[in-house]
Amino acid sequence: MNRFNPGKLKLSKWTARHPENREKHFLVTDLELDEEGHVLRVELEAVHSKRSQWLDWRVLRDPEV
Repeated sequence: MNRFNPGKLKLSKWTARHPENREKHFLVTDLELDEEGHVLRVELEAVHSKRSQWLDWRVLRDPEV
């Protein structure tokens, strides 16, 4: 598993292992936090198409994704 600091996710760049719809490169544009300030999920925006999606931040730790 990849190790990283969830507090530094905003504006980080990610590359998909298996691109779909010609979307390979992504940027974390927003974070959803709980009342205690813990990251719950992130918004990823595709660099090529500008399409965005929300997903659990733990998915980014999976090297197969």
